Amino acid sequence: MEITIKGREFKPSKPNGYWRKVGIPSRGTGLYEALNKGLPYDVYSNLVSVTGLERKQVSSAARIPSASLARRAISGRFSKDESDRLFRFAEVFKAALELFEQDAGAAREWLNSPVKGLGNKKPINMLKTGAETAAVLTLINRAEHGVFS
Repeated sequence: MEITIKGREFKPSKPNGYWRKVGIPSRGTGLYEALNKGLPYDVYSNLVSVTGLERKQVSSAARIPSASLARRAISGRFSKDESDRLFRFAEVFKAALELFEQDAGAAREWLNSPVKGLGNKKPINMLKTGAETAAVLTLINRAEHGVFS
């Protein structure tokens, strides 16, 4: 399935070590333990680097206030809830990256643009709850498989 943005066509591609770059285990027991323990602060910096988004935009998408972010920089670790929200953001960005053939610019543009399938909301603003995140991931999955209804 292909998607066209500004005259460019994109086909989903295979992952390329994304989770390693971000610093989060991709699945299974390692992931669950890391989220329960709290992700290291470096994960936030890695996400900023990998996504190419502004630091404030990543913290906003993960709903981590600047005061909490400053405290986590000192303590070196996020809380369990913050870690879960960072993981959800990372998961959505990874899915968008795969949808747009590893083109981070196209993924960023899509995340920051109103999407008809999400009620004309920006996907990056739809990560406040697990249900909203699931809706974004479902839409990406449908697009990858050519299901538009």
